[in-house]
Amino acid sequence: MKKNRSVLLGIVALVAVTSIITFAVSSLIFYGTELMSPKYQIYFDASKVNIENIKKFNKVRSILKSEYFQNVDENVLLEGAVAGMADSLKDPYTVYFNKEQMKMFMEKSEGSYVGIGVSISMDNNGLLTIIEPFENSPAKAAGLIQGDKIIRVDGTDVTGLKDENMIISMIKGKENTVVKITVYRPSEGKSIEFEMVRKKIEIVNIRSEVLPGNIGYIKLIMFDSHIARDFEKRLNELLAKGIKGLVIDVRDNPGGDYGQVVSIADRLLPEGLIVYTEDKQRRKNEENSDKRALELPIAVLINNNSASASEILAGALKDHKKATLVGTRSFGKGLVQTVKWLDDGSGIKVTIAKYFTPSGVCIQDIGIAPDIEVKFDEKYANIPVSQIPREDDIQLKQAIECIKNSNSP
Repeated sequence: MKKNRSVLLGIVALVAVTSIITFAVSSLIFYGTELMSPKYQIYFDASKVNIENIKKFNKVRSILKSEYFQNVDENVLLEGAVAGMADSLKDPYTVYFNKEQMKMFMEKSEGSYVGIGVSISMDNNGLLTIIEPFENSPAKAAGLIQGDKIIRVDGTDVTGLKDENMIISMIKGKENTVVKITVYRPSEGKSIEFEMVRKKIEIVNIRSEVLPGNIGYIKLIMFDSHIARDFEKRLNELLAKGIKGLVIDVRDNPGGDYGQVVSIADRLLPEGLIVYTEDKQRRKNEENSDKRALELPIAVLINNNSASASEILAGALKDHKKATLVGTRSFGKGLVQTVKWLDDGSGIKVTIAKYFTPSGVCIQDIGIAPDIEVKFDEKYANIPVSQIPREDDIQLKQAIECIKNSNSP
């Protein structure tokens, strides 16, 4: 009996193993190798994400894989989805970079570069806008003007690239090579293509001089990574000449390094708050100045191209009643960004906070109003401030007048 039972159990076991093997082989044949492939999952909070959106994502992915006329790389699809998440926020300052783009973004200028020679800023619609073509630059010689919006580089549409550094990297290249730039010129309502030869461009972001009446003048073109040191040097040179007041010109200055503008403001202001940031949890981070201050009358020149760091400086000086602001309302960029590296070498630049002037005003989309508004005539509407003849610079004349009045007994 025991022998028969053992034989029976052996037969049952053999049948069971055979069935399992047969099922596995049949499943592999029926379902293909995908059954044996590793699977990944992306999780969402069911209380915050509609199941319809999950189904829609999977359906679109399935359609593209099965019906698109060429083979589809799912890694490319996923990369596009990641970029789409950043783009969906409709914030021109929040941008995803793939590995190649991130590498270009992080490259630092060493005081010169090969390109066409323009200062630029990203407008509120995410279009790279020319602030000023540099003197003796390919851009100046070709005829680019302030207000031109770059829409194509070498035939590639760049209106979908929401970060200026990505477009700049396409414009830059080897010296003496040709680049084609297509701009939309709002003043003429049309697109224009320019062909230029790239040249080495030397960058000088500060200028200074002594104006008639022994008034110091410092022009800040952009807040680069060394501008605070350069500002201190130029200011000391002017003070050694016995200036009676100071005009700081940040017209057409698109901004730059946050830490650098804080250092410059610290040199000018008495002890107190310079600027503070606030994130979505309402956490504050304050920047304060020490007791040292510049004991001279100050006038600051601003216009609608004075943005970001320029507005931090102007706003702090205005709120402390340390300077008179002259010109037109500033651009209105009151957002703070940070750059995060991702594990594969890609990255994301994301807006993390708003910044506020000492009086608690966030100037995003508002700008800073001048104490004395001075507008140029229509003939200078699309002309960079640096190209306006000194004798016609009525904003500078008003700033000088403010300094003189401050020194009057």
